[in-house]
Amino acid sequence: MSRPLLLAYYGDDFTGSTDALEFLSRAGARTALFIAPPTAAQLAAYPGLDAIGVAGLTRAMPPDAMQAVLEPAFAALRALGPRHVHYKVCSTFDSSPTIGSIGRAIETGRRVFPGAFVPLLVAAPPLGRYCAFGNLFARLGIGSDGGIFRLDRHPSMSQHPTTPADESDLRRHLARQTSLQTGLLDILQITRPLAEIRAALAGQASSGAEIMLFDALYPDQLLGIGAAIDDFATATAPLFSVGSSGIEMALGQFWQQNGVLTPTVAWLGPGRAAPLLVVSGSCSPVTAGQIAWAQANGFAEVVLNAEALAAGTNTPEAVASHQQHVVGFLRAGRSVIVHTNGAGQAPTQSLPAETLGTALGLLAREAVGQTGIRRVVVAGGDTSSYAARAMGIEAVEMIAPFYPGAPLCRAAAPGSPLHGVEVNFKGGQVGAPEYFGVLLEGRMPT
Repeated sequence: MSRPLLLAYYGDDFTGSTDALEFLSRAGARTALFIAPPTAAQLAAYPGLDAIGVAGLTRAMPPDAMQAVLEPAFAALRALGPRHVHYKVCSTFDSSPTIGSIGRAIETGRRVFPGAFVPLLVAAPPLGRYCAFGNLFARLGIGSDGGIFRLDRHPSMSQHPTTPADESDLRRHLARQTSLQTGLLDILQITRPLAEIRAALAGQASSGAEIMLFDALYPDQLLGIGAAIDDFATATAPLFSVGSSGIEMALGQFWQQNGVLTPTVAWLGPGRAAPLLVVSGSCSPVTAGQIAWAQANGFAEVVLNAEALAAGTNTPEAVASHQQHVVGFLRAGRSVIVHTNGAGQAPTQSLPAETLGTALGLLAREAVGQTGIRRVVVAGGDTSSYAARAMGIEAVEMIAPFYPGAPLCRAAAPGSPLHGVEVNFKGGQVGAPEYFGVLLEGRMPT
């Protein structure tokens, strides 16, 4: 590395981790996203990095399992000597006391990174995520013109199969997961001069706030938040923060203003890559609409049987009956979308993320190996981490932005057919109806 890392983050799933990768890359920070905390030998293969990420699996884990994974992972990130360490969560705060507990992640981080408080920034205005007086609001569909809903009334998140949102007040939501006290720098306070923001933070911390939640409605409000957060980091004591990619947006704006980074404003369009393979484990209505668009626009469909997968094992044989159909379509030059018999239906929702994600990843790996296609899309936040591991991916770096939060990347996958292949990981809420067509053509939306 040519200089100390500005930031190292641990994402609770793969699609959320590529979201953070995108905004760091846009800000001008050369960033590599790894499947596991990188060794010194691995880092040596990526010279000149400004930041690194780790795409984890904790969003789908119970709290004790999360802690067992996060304690050594955070220690490994601390050993890299970054200025900031960020636990990256979904911008819809997907979590509960029993699955993906953000409260447990904060408690674990505080033990590894002692500090006055843990900054918590969930708002990400460029993604359609807004926080006002501690309450989270989300647009239906990232990169779309969908309506904006309070989280507990959101058509998708209130019906999430694993962590349905029934509370939009993030302080109340978090109080179910941890006894740590959460303060709030609200929407009226964050517009004040930086000195007043710093004083408000110090005052709440001295009054017992161990977590500090930041409101935000507009992108330009992130700069002051980034400046305030960075003020608490030092070269010898990394600042531990939690939140969405709003953290990367805020710090990126601050580092740009101070000349630490020069933003990347022009990206080369990657162009058409036909045929395209899409594997989807998402049960979001947004993704269901995208699947319908793809079917209506010439994509072949291969439907996996969710019940059969749930009863079977995660081996290539579990999807062998579908493999020949996928390969046949691809060899004929036809793009393919693979999903379960429950896109938006109950069978998908009852299928464990590990089972489905691993099956989809194994199918994609075999299809790329047999056909040599050069671009693959993986849809679904909960399943994406398992799919990436089954595909043999070690790390990815961003090639170009498409829809906010879902960049096109190039995979480093030694020993796998995916090595050097273009990959796109998208969360269930990301994108307009024609999303898969846009990725096929390689035309970046204007």
